[in-house]
Amino acid sequence: MSSNPTPSSGGPGSVDPSAARRNSKRPKYSKFTQQELPACKPILTPGWVISAFLLVSVVFIPIGVASLFASRDVVEIVDRYDDVCMNGTKSDRIKYIQGSGDKTCTRTLTWTVVMPYKPHSHHHFIGLCVSSTFQHFPFLSFPFVSLYVKSRSDAQLRYKKKESEVSACKPEDMVDGKPIVPCGLIAWSLFNDTYSFAIRNQNITVNKKDISWESDRDHKFGKDVYPKNFQKGSLIGGAHLNESVPLSQQEDLIVWMRTAALPTFRKLYGRIEQDLQANDVITVTLQNNYNTYSFNGKKMLVLSTTSWIGGKNDFLGIAYLTVGGFCFFLAVLFTLIYLVKPRRLGDPSYLSWNRNPGGR
Repeated sequence: MSSNPTPSSGGPGSVDPSAARRNSKRPKYSKFTQQELPACKPILTPGWVISAFLLVSVVFIPIGVASLFASRDVVEIVDRYDDVCMNGTKSDRIKYIQGSGDKTCTRTLTWTVVMPYKPHSHHHFIGLCVSSTFQHFPFLSFPFVSLYVKSRSDAQLRYKKKESEVSACKPEDMVDGKPIVPCGLIAWSLFNDTYSFAIRNQNITVNKKDISWESDRDHKFGKDVYPKNFQKGSLIGGAHLNESVPLSQQEDLIVWMRTAALPTFRKLYGRIEQDLQANDVITVTLQNNYNTYSFNGKKMLVLSTTSWIGGKNDFLGIAYLTVGGFCFFLAVLFTLIYLVKPRRLGDPSYLSWNRNPGGR
């Protein structure tokens, strides 16, 4: 009598199911590993798409209008003085600006209010606008731009014990074997034009306190770090610094050290904290010291008020209006298409994740 052989665990060719599971690289089944957790899978019906575009337009268009009106309420005077304070050819201007002669220049500005303005509600900000200056090096190739932007020592600016860390500051790193504080080309090229203001022969006080970012004063410039050997090399770049004042209080330097991304930029110089009435004639006496003639740069004095969005900037309002208007146009277009030539929607129950929820 014969009988069928029964495979055993020890017989040849036999496979232990538990061993196969142990050797398999297949992960243990779970809803997480198989991506079967509950999820929102919206279906973009015409109603949802049109509603989304309308919502964006309803939010963006009022913001754009408000931003544009706020920008238009800002009163601003921009006066370019580098070309009128010095005549002659380019070589004559360079020779004069690099000389030791008197560089005093007087400009007259008329404060004109072109729209309703409450002088008691805002400060009047003084800024300088420079085009094509050292902070961007538009006339040099990329390696030189990178050299200028990196020519600083953040550790030296922050900590007194690290004043000798000047490896990144070349060529303005050492003078007579001693480290320069602050070192680098950015500090070396510090803007050195100065301004004084008067109305009807009465001097106007310019407040230069808190013109820099508070985070920069508190966290990037040390309260026990003082200038040393600054502008004492063979080539003087820009303004000098008071060696008895710590870097955290040298706000002109702090403002200048925040480098610009574009070739034309503005830097805050100070605030006039008194009323300026319509048709006030402001006499500006300035020292035209900063050399922008070598690279065909421009210098402008900006006198401006502010609004809740800051200074005069139409771009923000125009951007909001453009996006909001475009979304409103798409909402109207999709509505017309849906009404003129409607398309039957498919049955969501035929979608793969609805037909086979478990994925198996």
